[in-house]
Amino acid sequence: MGDLRKNTSRYEVACHCGCGLDSMDSETLDVVQDVCDHFAFEKDIDRVILNVTSGARCLEHNNKPVSQGGAGSSSGSQHPKCRAMDIQIHDVAIKDIHTYLVDKYQGKHGIGLYKTFIHIDTRTNGPARWGI
Repeated sequence: MGDLRKNTSRYEVACHCGCGLDSMDSETLDVVQDVCDHFAFEKDIDRVILNVTSGARCLEHNNKPVSQGGAGSSSGSQHPKCRAMDIQIHDVAIKDIHTYLVDKYQGKHGIGLYKTFIHIDTRTNGPARWGI
């Protein structure tokens, strides 16, 4: 399970159910690496500590209710298409990550703001924004 980018590995983007799905769209990886590089530069460090709370998801894990160990996500989720990641960056506020992404990627991608993570996807059907 090798590195996909400086801050992400196949292990980190793999489906949580253990099915072996560990792929991720190149553009999604590029956007996540961009945000990592931005905050590393801002903090004057080589690399930030990225936490991928969810990456690729097989359809079964995506659709299974949370109460049954699944993600409990919608059928329109970009995770089963391997085009979405939910992330946190150590010592960087979720709202700061959100602001950077929304400002930099105006008119592109899906960007969701949650209490404890940011969702980023590279959907092909236009931009989407949502959050708390």
